[in-house]
Amino acid sequence: MIRTFLAVELSPALQAELARVQQELKRSLEQEMQGGTRISWALPVSIHLTLKFLGDMDEQMIDRLRAALEEAIGSQIAVVVAIERIGVFPNPQSPRLLWVGPSEHWERGEEAKRVAEIHVVIEQACEGLNFLREPRPFSPHLTLARIKMGERHVGVALAKSGVLDRPLSMGSLAIESVVLMQSTLTPTGSVYTKLWDVRLRG
Repeated sequence: MIRTFLAVELSPALQAELARVQQELKRSLEQEMQGGTRISWALPVSIHLTLKFLGDMDEQMIDRLRAALEEAIGSQIAVVVAIERIGVFPNPQSPRLLWVGPSEHWERGEEAKRVAEIHVVIEQACEGLNFLREPRPFSPHLTLARIKMGERHVGVALAKSGVLDRPLSMGSLAIESVVLMQSTLTPTGSVYTKLWDVRLRG
């Protein structure tokens, strides 16, 4: 059994932009931060857009899943997600996760509908192979950091810094292919190995 997920890889240029935004965020938060907080920042080279977490999977399923995905998304047109804001989950007052993603305006547009359609056909293909369907609607976002301790302190610091209200200009994420990633847990964190990728229509 191997631990796997489906994702979209980032370009080196976008990874560099994520590193820049992380550094700016760290500086903004440190100026306002009180003690008793712990933030775990994601390594930009390891950041990706997760489409579906599959969990433990029999290795014999790898090729079957690839064939199912090729049939499901081979006719889907590639789409671009503009990365334009910093957000948090679950709420700004007590955040557990810091992320970057598209603007609310983008989320109401045609490209968002196309991304949602791609996600639906991926879910259907996976469900056909007995993977559980994700009940929540898909939200394209890239995780910058996880707040391990002191969520309320971080919420106050974010409010004072104003970063959640400022638009970003850091490029875009092209959804041109879907990769199957193996995630191996180690004492220093997860190590990701790309097993295959399936391309969307250009």
